[in-house]
Amino acid sequence: MALTPPPITDIRETVRRALAEDVGPGDVTTLATVPLTRQAEGAICAREAGVVCGLPVAREVFRQVDDSMAFKSLVRDGTEVAADTTVAEVRGAATSVLTAERTALNFLQHLSGIATLTRQFVGALGEAQARIVDTRKTAPGLRVLEKYAVRAGGGTNHRQGLYDGVLLKDNHLAVAGGIEAAVQAARAAVPHTLRIEVEVTTLDELREALEARADAILLDNMSLEEMRRAVELTAGRALLEASGRMSLERVREVARTGVDLISVGALTHSAPALDLSLEIRRTW
Repeated sequence: MALTPPPITDIRETVRRALAEDVGPGDVTTLATVPLTRQAEGAICAREAGVVCGLPVAREVFRQVDDSMAFKSLVRDGTEVAADTTVAEVRGAATSVLTAERTALNFLQHLSGIATLTRQFVGALGEAQARIVDTRKTAPGLRVLEKYAVRAGGGTNHRQGLYDGVLLKDNHLAVAGGIEAAVQAARAAVPHTLRIEVEVTTLDELREALEARADAILLDNMSLEEMRRAVELTAGRALLEASGRMSLERVREVARTGVDLISVGALTHSAPALDLSLEIRRTW
């Protein structure tokens, strides 16, 4: 399936806010030291191996700083590259290149880090059929881009927000009066197109969720043996999502229990940035 970038309106607004935060009324260092007539050509290089993501966002950063600049992507988002690979080139006024540099790299490093970690989790599954999914544990204001990076790494998006899926977690269940009451209330209130998922921590709660006819059940912090038993008890009646304490070392064993989905909050809240840099190749 082709990787579709986020809507350009979302990219533009996110970039606008980032530049307002970083540049403000002007880049005083660059304006004080670089002649306005100086031109420059630079290359964005990956200093380490990883999965590249965020090139359309970087392009928009340079465009908003100076729409006369030329930006050329040399790979596509979702491409796995070796260390020392040039992933993009930029050319234009030196002042504009320098002003846009940090913001463009911030997006590229962050999103490429998410895509790289996601690819590692997907690869760790081996032959298991489970899918790696993300969570809502994203940086405020960056969810659309971070979930795009998960897709670039080969993962699958969970719900985008509180508006496009029902997930009854422990606090909802406590307030709503339990699993049966919460599921029935949700079923009566939301469109039939929205999946209703229930979080459970024990096999008894799993049985309750199955009796309430939940569409999906999140197995929170269960042991491998509990997950295997949950798969047997469910027998395909609901999607099963494993969550909690997921690591690259553990994820394959979790997948082998037979669950359908494995959610990994670390994809977006703990992915290390991929090391990329912009190198000025020549000026004139």
